[in-house]
Amino acid sequence: MKTSNKLLAEFFGTFWLVFGGCGSAVLAATFPDVGIGLLGVSFAFGLTVLTMAYAIGHVSGCHLNPAVTIGLCAGGRHPWSEAGGYIVAQVVGGLAGAGVLYLIASGKADFTAADGFASNGYGEHSPGGYSLLACLVAEVVLTFFFLMIILGATDKRAPAGFAPIAIGLGLTLIHLIGIPVTNLSVNPARSTGPAVFVGGWAIQQLWLFWLAPIVGAALAGIVYPRVAGSTDS
Repeated sequence: MKTSNKLLAEFFGTFWLVFGGCGSAVLAATFPDVGIGLLGVSFAFGLTVLTMAYAIGHVSGCHLNPAVTIGLCAGGRHPWSEAGGYIVAQVVGGLAGAGVLYLIASGKADFTAADGFASNGYGEHSPGGYSLLACLVAEVVLTFFFLMIILGATDKRAPAGFAPIAIGLGLTLIHLIGIPVTNLSVNPARSTGPAVFVGGWAIQQLWLFWLAPIVGAALAGIVYPRVAGSTDS
């Protein structure tokens, strides 16, 4: 597969993840009071990954997430030489998805990005008021297990054809746990898109949502082969 095809797939896939997942939060739910609520938003994120895994998994592997790319490279599943291009495509896709969402959301008279625009945060910007340490631990641990699910579901010894379902439901579960803590990231590209449009505090806190997911994913890439006994995909 040509590199250009892979990067386009990652761009559109990450666009869909941010537009679909964050769009469900911005347009269809106000946690925890109305609309589809936490459960609906969690499923929306899971469904974006599930649908894209079937749509572009055979093109690029459907990473849609810089942390996933790094975790797969650390686990020997993806070449480091492609990591930079993948990450750029993912971030640009996330920005584009957030941009289109902003255009739609701003069509409502009382809309303001200052309300959060599905950005991730800690301390006073955590939905549940969780501390920096709590948010850091949550993002590392949840990303670690997300990558363990991905690495296990895509192992050549796993049942064929079911990986997107396991990964999509895994992301749903992770959101059910983490939305009250950080609005749940586990994905630097997902965090960057909305943060650019919110500015201010969202940009200032963005470092956590790059650092923690990458650490968690890299740890999983190292640990999984030792648990499973193989790095073959």
